[in-house]
Amino acid sequence: MNNEQSPHRIAKRFRGFLPVVIDVETAGFNADKDALLEIAAVIINMDDEGKLHQGEATAAHVEPFKGANLDEKALAFNGIDPWHPFRMALPEKEALEKVFESVELALQDTGCSRAILVGHNPFFDLNFLNAAVKRCKLKSPFHAFSSFDTATLGALAYGQTVLARIVQTAGLEWNDEEAHSAVYDTERTAALFCNIMNRWHSLDSQAKG
Repeated sequence: MNNEQSPHRIAKRFRGFLPVVIDVETAGFNADKDALLEIAAVIINMDDEGKLHQGEATAAHVEPFKGANLDEKALAFNGIDPWHPFRMALPEKEALEKVFESVELALQDTGCSRAILVGHNPFFDLNFLNAAVKRCKLKSPFHAFSSFDTATLGALAYGQTVLARIVQTAGLEWNDEEAHSAVYDTERTAALFCNIMNRWHSLDSQAKG
């Protein structure tokens, strides 16, 4: 691999943006009031042939911020006990800094100017990310409002909008028992994003050839 040129291909592919898949697990739907409980990120890489590949996940369990609301229905759905001693949860600021550090290093390596959040219905994830950034008074490496949505991409490529159904229709693995953990959902969303982008890349190359 040519280290002088290849890493910067992705910067040209997405107008200077670096796709980073993010998934959050929360204690409700209100980004300003409900606790952020898990966050995971997978950076998208590009090889010499222009194909996308997912990197390793960076993740953290998050301590509820002071005064955070914990909706019992949300906790029953995602199965998270915010106070379980084995969660090894980090304070919200430390959790964000852990994720942002890996993203900022990737931005330097690729020559991208900013990260762009990739998610399944990413409005939810981006709202919680932005609210946590504001609470912690941090500078986010992510674009504040733009995102890539795998629900829309899945509808285009496979005629499905539910993450599990798109993943399965694409011929990728899906395990219902592992779903709704930030790491698993992020990794599956990353695999799907790469699948759809690479499928388009292949079709585009054939059309030009």
